[in-house]
Parts: sequence; C-alpha cells; structure tokens
Amino acid sequence: MSGKSNTDMRTPLAKVRGLGSAREGTGHFWRQRLTAIANIPLMLFFVGFLIALNGAGYAEVRAALANPFVALVLALVLISGLIHMRLGMQVIIEDYITSESLKLATIALNTFFTVAVGVASIFALLKLAFGG
Repeated sequence: MSGKSNTDMRTPLAKVRGLGSAREGTGHFWRQRLTAIANIPLMLFFVGFLIALNGAGYAEVRAALANPFVALVLALVLISGLIHMRLGMQVIIEDYITSESLKLATIALNTFFTVAVGVASIFALLKLAFGG
C-alpha cells in the first residue's frame, strides 16, 4: 500500500483546485486570516480611541468622530470586524449543524444579522460624525 488514505472523496479536479466539501476551498480560509490581520491595527486604534475619550462628553465624542480619518478608520473597524465575525460563525455552523436545511437557514440568518448590525452601526457612526 502506498500510504495514502482512501477517505478523500474529492474529485481529481477538486483536489487540484484545493476545494473541500463546501466548495469554497482556501478562499474562505484566506479571507478569515486577512480580516484577522487587518483587525490587529484596527482594534488597537479603536481601543486607543476609547481610552483617549474615556470620560469625554457627547460633544467631545461627536467632535472626534467629525474628523474624517477617525470616522473612516472606525468604519473599517466595523466592516472588517463584521466580516470576520460572519466568516467565523459560518465555520462553526458548517462544522456543528448536520441538517442541511437548518445549516442553510442558519447561514442565511448569520449573513442577515451581520448586514443588519453593519448597516445600523455605520448609520449611527455617520449620524454622529455628520450631526443630526
């Protein structure tokens, strides 16, 4: 015996492309890793921003958010964090839910939840940044 396992049920084409049973292959893996790397400086900025504004009043926070650089970086924090969250939850759902219909429904809800939180968060950030 050549030492290779016969448990790999992928087609030869899927093996060459690196696709697993979910047909997403390494693309999902790399998106999650890239958002994790992006989150490091973004979250450091966010924590520093929170520390700098600790105890600040509403007007001071609005003034800080009115800075285009701050508003842009905070929007990137939200977007990157939400994408990373959705990807991580998708992996958990795919690994632990065995019913295909429940898996599909849960993945759809995961996406809808992420979009809803993202839209509400970006709206709140823009409202604070531009006043209203």
